[in-house]
Amino acid sequence: MTTIIRRTTALLAGALLAALAGCGGPDDKSSAEARGTEGAAPPGEVRNTAPAGLPGMPPVLDPKDVYAADRPNKLSPVVKNFPSRVYVPNTNSNTVSVIDPKTYKVVKTIPVGVQPQHVVPSWDLKTLWVNNNRGHTLTPINPATGAVGKPVEVHDPYNLYFTPNGRYAVVMASMDRELVFRDPHTMDRVKTVPVSCAGVNHADFSADGRYFVVSCEFSGELLKVDTEKMEVVGQQKLPFEGAMPQDVKISPDGRTIYIADMMAHGMWVLDGEKFTTPELLPTGKGCHGLYVSRDSKEMYVSNRGEGSISVFDFTRNKLTKKWHLPDGGSPDMGGVSADGKVLWLSGRYDSEVYAVDTTTGKQLARIPVGGGPHGLAVYPQPGRYSLGHTGIFR
Repeated sequence: MTTIIRRTTALLAGALLAALAGCGGPDDKSSAEARGTEGAAPPGEVRNTAPAGLPGMPPVLDPKDVYAADRPNKLSPVVKNFPSRVYVPNTNSNTVSVIDPKTYKVVKTIPVGVQPQHVVPSWDLKTLWVNNNRGHTLTPINPATGAVGKPVEVHDPYNLYFTPNGRYAVVMASMDRELVFRDPHTMDRVKTVPVSCAGVNHADFSADGRYFVVSCEFSGELLKVDTEKMEVVGQQKLPFEGAMPQDVKISPDGRTIYIADMMAHGMWVLDGEKFTTPELLPTGKGCHGLYVSRDSKEMYVSNRGEGSISVFDFTRNKLTKKWHLPDGGSPDMGGVSADGKVLWLSGRYDSEVYAVDTTTGKQLARIPVGGGPHGLAVYPQPGRYSLGHTGIFR
């Protein structure tokens, strides 16, 4: 990739300060394998059908686009009547602010557990789970009614994912250094996978669902995990001193995995199958969140350290635009509206949320919320099922 620049330079001045305010999840351990080459086409053969997926996984709609089910307003029958809301976990206030996207107003504030990090849609789309990291609970919210359920005890739930077949929830237990596979409904523990890296926090799954890549924030490493065997099959150190990997997202064609890095100030570009050393594409200071457009043509990249959003074109394989928030800001995690017209991002250090026009990059609103807003979820969104985080739908 001609636009990709390999960097191995030492940390710039001020990097340590940024590191102190990382994505917020402590150390983690995981053990899982990946059949990265299973179902691969022989050399020279062109594949015309989708690869055999993880047993029980819904068939891939388009082998050239894993996000084919995420088109504008293509809501599942399960969620089509849910009210449109933006759920914002306020890490420092122990609350969730609920925003009406039509009015840009907070319509409800929900008390939750200690240090909520992310609001995560369940695999079956019926529940939103608030990850109360230091409170060691998950708070369920019914997105149809807004009703809050009884918290479920889950130790160290920094982040939460679901296997593509819906069989397991995967808790990123950052401080515990574990990947914990759980029942997706009861959250009962099924298997604990200790890991040797520090700070497991974000992940995404391969197109066939047979493996997923995990970022280890505090040790600057990546893991490759076999979904079915629940074992780590690959681990590597990123080639940048002080690397601090964050959000993970796969390309529409399933060939490339991008990993945001807030200390290397760009995205790592990884061949997930080969799991070889990735290359760095600089985007901006504090590169943090990655969100794919509804037409699968672009990816929005939040640069938390400089108050900007970079736009990456998948077809052209390069950055094409950069939008700067008026008066700066700290754009962090979020999601795209159901119609694809608005990008919602939390302002981690500014107790606010940003709504940005995805066509022009214009800031539409700047909404005050609680302290330390983090992994907000826009809901509902198009898609057949959720892989977790703030909403990875396929």
